[in-house]
Amino acid sequence: MKNKKTSPIYKLVLIILLFSASAQAQIQKTEPPFWYAGMKNPELQIMFYGKDISQYETSVSNNAVIKSVEKTENPNYLFVTIDTQNLKASELVFSFKTKNKVAFTQKYTLKERRTNSADRKSYDASDVMYLIMPDRFANGNPKNDSNAALTEKGNRQDPSGRHGGDIEGIIKNLDYISSLGATTIWSTPLCEDNDKQHSYHTYAQSDVYKIDPRYGTNEDYARLSAEMHKRNMKLVMDYVTNHWGITHWMMKDIPTKTWFNQFETFTQTHHRREVITDIHASKIDKEVCIDGWFVPSMPDLNLRNPLVAKYLTQNAIWWIEYANLDGLRVDTYNYSDQTAMANWAKAVTNEYPNFNIVGEIWMHNQANLAYWQKDSKIGAIENYNSNLPSVMDFTLQSQISLAFNENEPSKDNGLIKFYNNFAMDYLYPDTNNILVFAENHDTDRINHNFKYDLAKYKLTMTLLATVRGIPQVYYGSEIGMGGDKSKGDADIRQDFPGGWAGDKNNAFTKEGRTAEQAAYFDFTSKLFNWRKSNEAVHFGKMTHYIPENNTYVYFRYTDAKTVMVVFNNNAKEQAIKTNRFKENIKTFKTGKDVITGKTFNLTSEITLEPKSALVLELE
Repeated sequence: MKNKKTSPIYKLVLIILLFSASAQAQIQKTEPPFWYAGMKNPELQIMFYGKDISQYETSVSNNAVIKSVEKTENPNYLFVTIDTQNLKASELVFSFKTKNKVAFTQKYTLKERRTNSADRKSYDASDVMYLIMPDRFANGNPKNDSNAALTEKGNRQDPSGRHGGDIEGIIKNLDYISSLGATTIWSTPLCEDNDKQHSYHTYAQSDVYKIDPRYGTNEDYARLSAEMHKRNMKLVMDYVTNHWGITHWMMKDIPTKTWFNQFETFTQTHHRREVITDIHASKIDKEVCIDGWFVPSMPDLNLRNPLVAKYLTQNAIWWIEYANLDGLRVDTYNYSDQTAMANWAKAVTNEYPNFNIVGEIWMHNQANLAYWQKDSKIGAIENYNSNLPSVMDFTLQSQISLAFNENEPSKDNGLIKFYNNFAMDYLYPDTNNILVFAENHDTDRINHNFKYDLAKYKLTMTLLATVRGIPQVYYGSEIGMGGDKSKGDADIRQDFPGGWAGDKNNAFTKEGRTAEQAAYFDFTSKLFNWRKSNEAVHFGKMTHYIPENNTYVYFRYTDAKTVMVVFNNNAKEQAIKTNRFKENIKTFKTGKDVITGKTFNLTSEITLEPKSALVLELE
């Protein structure tokens, strides 16, 4: 009988197995893992990672054209750029050769895009954004609280540890968020973060193509998006261009020494981003600002390297396509090279002309903020255009807790702070597209600052709901949650009550809320649900009047609707004469309060209770 080990079939199987093993050994990662046919920019840069892969020559099937092959000093990386212009959704095969012999092959998939993907509508001033820290919101799947492959395990007893909130928890509570009047969710990052501790915030990502398994899977993230779209809600991804985490897989084998910004010794940014626009700034101050690391655990990405810039651009676009996203919020936006960031924003919005991106420009000067918004006249002075559609209004945020705590007016105290803030709006190219907020995951909670005074909370929400821009609410404030940043970040990122089995009360349900939680929620829900259908506070013009006696009046209006907003920031009742506001009241006789339904006569005086506001639809 013939020996099986010498038979032709056995040899063929052995060759196939060896060939397959060789391919698996050679290609450890391919990023992006797949792509989409029909993109406006047909150039696709594929990063192949594997042992000594740069020694191979590369070709591709389906008549695809390889435009360039770039190697670095690290032989384990190969960056292959192909032209997808005339390629349909299909499976490509890359061949890796030595001496004209194929050593191994790698399949690569081009998928179909969703219908009208490029024309997707993004979030705008008609929306209300709800900010969630997923680890602290709701634990929908306790089975994924820990993961064997990741270092930090679930431990709800540790205030700064992993508590188990996840994507499933968000999905299960979408109806709650919708009932609040929110139309958009911004979740802090969800990609894998394998830091040894404090990984719950997920800003130190270790794999930007993979959802952290303690939150769920990539498929779960796409399902969250789909479930939101069923409810006419929008999903915004928190994207980080400035840095990754120290445990990112590339840190073990850096593609090139210029992939990350590095100094001879560890150098941290000084956070003084004024130097970026400072005409007198020294070169070293600018260099440390942009290239210095945010913290020791977050290596700083060098977007001046074209390979890095392309990698981050494609990664953002990949997530938009894959998860069917409705917008981005970009962390630490102006900590990266400003020209590279302008190119990044332009590349994303070229693919999606209606797409909105809001950047975290944490500065408290309107000129510094306005510089970073697309088409800024301030930026144009030095021929700079950021291409960033939206910025976060940190100047307004910094005034809210101060102003509403100042009962006695003076030249600079009280509601004059808001008047002065909006008086600077001429600096912005698009005041409707500014994110307005009182707090977020990095600041003191307003309820703590207000010593849990519901009246001051109502004043704050009324302001956010009626001024220009896109209002953002931080999870839990709508039920009275607080937090003191001086006690550490964990205190401003507490668990939402009812998000975990065994919680004392479930504030996600009407029946489960305490009387105090209900008072906060009911007001917030009524206010923001009213806002959904009022175009005057979405895109209407604004006229405001200089505050008197710590009262402030402004109007939002279109040709069809007028809304009058009146604030009394005093600790005592105030009567406001209306004849001063004739240019906006015009022939209207009455105004109906959107919260109580009470009608007010506009021909005489309007009396307001202490620390209260009225939102009047004029009739």
